[in-house]
Amino acid sequence: MFSHRASIASALHSFRLDGRMLCYNNFVPKLYNWCLSLGFTPGKIMPSRAFCSDESQGFPIILIAKQFGAFPFNHGRVGGIVSVDRHGPHADHGKDLLLLQASHVGYEPDSGEFGVYRRLQSENEHLSCSCGKIGRIIEWYKTEYDYACENIRLLRHEGQLAVLIDYQLIASPRAQGLFLLFENLVQGAVGETLPPPLSTRSTGHIFAASSHLIARLGVDTWPQTGSVAIGQHLAAEDFYFQHEGGHLDPLQDQLEHNLLAPMPWILTSRHPLLTAACANTMVEFDRTFRSLVQSSAMSGRNLVFVAGVNIDISPNPGENFPLTKFVPWAAFLQHADGRREILEQDELIERLGSVAGTSSAQIDLERSIALMAQKPAVDVRL
Repeated sequence: MFSHRASIASALHSFRLDGRMLCYNNFVPKLYNWCLSLGFTPGKIMPSRAFCSDESQGFPIILIAKQFGAFPFNHGRVGGIVSVDRHGPHADHGKDLLLLQASHVGYEPDSGEFGVYRRLQSENEHLSCSCGKIGRIIEWYKTEYDYACENIRLLRHEGQLAVLIDYQLIASPRAQGLFLLFENLVQGAVGETLPPPLSTRSTGHIFAASSHLIARLGVDTWPQTGSVAIGQHLAAEDFYFQHEGGHLDPLQDQLEHNLLAPMPWILTSRHPLLTAACANTMVEFDRTFRSLVQSSAMSGRNLVFVAGVNIDISPNPGENFPLTKFVPWAAFLQHADGRREILEQDELIERLGSVAGTSSAQIDLERSIALMAQKPAVDVRL
């Protein structure tokens, strides 16, 4: 999906959040009613979810079970990765099929910070990274980015605006790391080829700053004496990453693979973990859609596949669950007669908005559990 650098910023910008967030208490009944409007049979719909394993995802799962009358099949891996090899088992468990994929990100309302979540079951009810899997992946890349921000320095060399670039950022060949697009930073650079330096320092080369960089930053950004780190002026367009995964299970590397190309935009965004969750959902929708249309198990079945982002709003002390909001991204519809349709974000929200946000079909979980407790004992014979 993110195969061309020029399209990454545009693609990420297309994932809109404002005015597109649905509370799960309202979203799940709408999803159910929408399925019925498409001809799904009540009581014969097998829901499935591809959520992260985080405990914050439990409340949406409870609501799905309550509305659809079945605990959802587990289609997901940590980070919200879809196990596309589970389409067959999912199809075997129901007449009509629903698959809901969502990456997730925490949100702390007091600070307005994305990427953290209050862990009520911890000793001190502390805030921690959410999604933790995405956060751990980002750490390696952020270390590389922070190093580059500090070790690309702006200075004047004999009156000329220049950049001092650390040897480590120039060294080639390298199997992995942060790689600069030199033409954005250095005058006369072409692709991976640098011009002769203006001067050499003990830890790096000095090059004339590119006209592109000067126009973007402004002449006053360069100090009159000494040097300053380029810092956050190192933009997503200025670099890319290479990193080799090392897991034997390909799905363990899938999340990192999804985030590799958009990582510069993730790191330089206002809310990195939110941007990462959006990017991952976009890739997973595309990847899962293509697997569904090629799965023989889905042939002749009513199917709705919806992908989006779960925003987990940290619970306050005394609350058992987060207030979770769902931001739809896209949907794939398949009718039993073979008709197929893809809905983009605004059209999907419009379709969901056209159906009721309440449903009398919801089961009473407490009553259902109570009935099971009263059920006569059943001997299991060996």
